[in-house]
Amino acid sequence: MGKKNILFIMFDQLRWDYLSCAGHPHLHTPHIDALAAEGVRFTRAYVQSPVCGASRMSFYTGRYCHSHGATWNRVPLKVGEHTMGDHLRAAGMDCWLVGKTHMKADDEGMLRLGIPRDSIIGLRAEQCGFDVWERDDGMRPEGPEGLYDEHGAERYNDWLRERGYPGPNPWHDFANSARDADGNVLSGWFLKNARAPAEIREEDSETPYMTTRAIEFMEQAGDTPWCLHLSYIKPHWPYIAPPPYNDMYGPEHVIRVNRSDAELADTHPVFRAYIEGRVSRSFSRDEVRETVIPAYMGLIKQCDDQMGRLFAWLKETGRWDDTLIVLTSDHGDYLGDHWMGEKDMFHDCSAKVPLIIRDPSPEADATRGTTCDALVESIDLAPTFVEVAGGTARPHILEGRSLTPFLHGEKPEKWRSYAISENDYGITPAMEALATQVDDPRQFMVVTVRWKYIHAEGFRPMLFDLDSDPDELHDLGTDPAHAGVRAEMAAHLSDWARRLSQRTTMSPEEIVTERGRSPARGILLGAWDEAEAPPSALPFYGRRPGPETEPGAG
Repeated sequence: MGKKNILFIMFDQLRWDYLSCAGHPHLHTPHIDALAAEGVRFTRAYVQSPVCGASRMSFYTGRYCHSHGATWNRVPLKVGEHTMGDHLRAAGMDCWLVGKTHMKADDEGMLRLGIPRDSIIGLRAEQCGFDVWERDDGMRPEGPEGLYDEHGAERYNDWLRERGYPGPNPWHDFANSARDADGNVLSGWFLKNARAPAEIREEDSETPYMTTRAIEFMEQAGDTPWCLHLSYIKPHWPYIAPPPYNDMYGPEHVIRVNRSDAELADTHPVFRAYIEGRVSRSFSRDEVRETVIPAYMGLIKQCDDQMGRLFAWLKETGRWDDTLIVLTSDHGDYLGDHWMGEKDMFHDCSAKVPLIIRDPSPEADATRGTTCDALVESIDLAPTFVEVAGGTARPHILEGRSLTPFLHGEKPEKWRSYAISENDYGITPAMEALATQVDDPRQFMVVTVRWKYIHAEGFRPMLFDLDSDPDELHDLGTDPAHAGVRAEMAAHLSDWARRLSQRTTMSPEEIVTERGRSPARGILLGAWDEAEAPPSALPFYGRRPGPETEPGAG
């Protein structure tokens, strides 16, 4: 098989366990399941941050948040950071975007370096390294101070107006709102409206629209291998689905909430601050869960149906046989588990994501339909894609590791023993009061095969035994019997924090070459006399007549 293309599919806020192939008892996702049946499903894949923007910047750079610095939504990615697109284009593969990145450009850095916004370099720098077929971050909320994102759903809004949906913001008024009996807008922002049908034809809603745009890109793609990042907006809130998906599930399909009263006793200060926030207080109510979760499930069902449409097109056109397909999410959703809503913290429902990879090559035949329990991080995708593209590994920049051995039934050497995730909660608006108590309001998760450890600067740690407590309901962060485990996990975090992560301008091979350059170019330190000098230095520094003795000198 020749060079493969890459279809990199990401959903927004899709929990790892809301797929039937992952065991959900009511939500059937046959098309995603079929992809898993032809590929490898990774059961312990963790994102580098359980927040949209920070997580995605790690996916796109192959680097930890601690390295790239874009630690929360709307924190600009430094203009000098290498991206997936940079690495793939160097290997001869194009890299395109359809959908969301949640990337904010480093405007100050581009201005300082004199990078024109309308140049190829400028356009790629402000689009996280992608060439853009269509960018749509999918968020066009509006408040007293204006739009959250002036370019959010911009082209989609124009398209909706062309399709007969009037008004300044049909993204909200139609795709993400319903109507009452008198024709008044029922906003999808209000959780009580989640079960109402969005006032839009299903084929015009966001998920089918993005599928269409991806197909349009692939229809015109030439012979150059490409990576297409197809980045969907749903099932991210507003939790409201178009018919018939709004009414496919009901309260009887809502699985039992995963929380305990013990979590509310001696609660970690950061965890408690999240629990006390409005979104968590809402999702702690049964009526909210029984209203919102069926809509969330309907949005996922629509996503799966669009996967069926997309995969059918790939098969009909022959692309199925030459395209590596990756399906994942940028983080999960608490949905009331652990007394929380949204994401942000490190329980598996938030920080663990679905990850399915189907490699069409014969080398992957032995692993089709299997699962892999290795600790995998989102930063592993970028080096995987570089290997698929035929590029050279760049471990001094890309901090993840290629997953290709797992796809081909091979055991990688010295695979990681722990995974890391980070949360810059000091930027979270609802956490302002807590963040003022410490100088560095950040959290780190370290997870091993058995243990999950959470460190928050200025506060005690949290610890969970994933063997005896897979639901993560019993915090052992103050248990004297587990002091040794906490010390061991803290040491893992310390080792990780001391890694060499910022020397990205010189590869290990170049470092080895550099070792020999000083002596070879005349640096001779500590030699007492000629006997201690290498022979190669003697023609330059050994005893010889001075140049003033040469004929014609002076």
